[in-house]
Amino acid sequence: MKQLTAEERQIAEGTDQQAMLDRTLRWAAINSGTTNMAGLDAMAGELADAFSTLPGEVTLESPARVTAINPEGAEVEKPHGRHMVLRVRPAAERRFLLTGHMDTVFPADHPFQQCTWLDDTIVNGPGTADMKGGISVILEALRLFESTPQAAHCGYDVMINSDEETGSLSSAALTDELATGKFAALTYEPSALPDGTLAHARGGSGNYALTFTGRSAHAGRNPQDGRNAIVAAADCAVRLKQMQHRDLPINPAKIDGGAANNVVPDHAVLRFNIRPKTTAVAEDFSSDLKDLLQLLEKTHEVVIHCHGGITRPPKPVDAKAQKLFDLVRDTGAALGQEIGWQSTGGVCDGNNIAARHVPVVDTMGVRGGSIHSADEFMIVPSLSERAALSAVLLSRLARGDVL
Repeated sequence: MKQLTAEERQIAEGTDQQAMLDRTLRWAAINSGTTNMAGLDAMAGELADAFSTLPGEVTLESPARVTAINPEGAEVEKPHGRHMVLRVRPAAERRFLLTGHMDTVFPADHPFQQCTWLDDTIVNGPGTADMKGGISVILEALRLFESTPQAAHCGYDVMINSDEETGSLSSAALTDELATGKFAALTYEPSALPDGTLAHARGGSGNYALTFTGRSAHAGRNPQDGRNAIVAAADCAVRLKQMQHRDLPINPAKIDGGAANNVVPDHAVLRFNIRPKTTAVAEDFSSDLKDLLQLLEKTHEVVIHCHGGITRPPKPVDAKAQKLFDLVRDTGAALGQEIGWQSTGGVCDGNNIAARHVPVVDTMGVRGGSIHSADEFMIVPSLSERAALSAVLLSRLARGDVL
């Protein structure tokens, strides 16, 4: 384990926890649910101003076009907010990527809108842990890193997207672009556990909407002329669940459609999610799904349209990524922070970054818990802990620690 140098100790002691806390609470007071365009616009402006204190160029990138299937089975466009990007020293040979997200799961009309202190060190508030506290850590860590002589010899990009909570569909291409060629990446989701445990390997995730088009008929006079889309969708849901195995959880989640009781329904939409543990399992499912839909079309005499797919590839931890985890652990130990890791079924932008063959640790944010609920909390001292961890880690990576 490499102990702290005098320079690293100075970095670690230079964190400004009050500044980090103040901006986290200010940002948490801005509702930036993924569907709240006004709130996201306000949050993007706050972030652009905050990150403009660092060298480089700040831009607000337009979201890519994203479509979804509505309950009637029509493909409709979904609006998204802009994504903030900071590019620093783009010509540097060694460059890093740091990512976060400004959106939360709490829509504009959600009752959870304010922060409340639970005790002297824990604050309850929307997005405090997931992940406005993490964004504040990014900014502080880079402020400290820029004070080191190593910073001048490397560069980095920061990307804060507006749609992570719904799968990053409008920012996936941007993430791919920014991740390409990076030496290492850090993502600032909250720790996997309140004690600071990191998320290690992750499975993938895919979301699908299957539209079934049958033929309507009178349920009493000529039901034999109808082709029941609801029955076909229900049959599909059962068969999908039967395809599940240990490395492929499948969750049929919702069926939209139907008609009056005396009408054979001619349309339905089945929505489901899969969680493949490996890339091979994900590829096998794609083939199996194609075969299943062909069988169902023949059996029920319906037409089936498939929308969606794998949005988060599985994230295994290869040898290079493990070296980054080891470096985080050892850097934490030098700072007096005990850091372990565990695999998790959750997904995040770290999945997409790892798919570009870039080593990534994706839970570098604050310690906290109960995310995605009104009980969400942040452990305030972890702001300084995690900022010091990232700043020292970046200085070590910039000095040439090999992955």
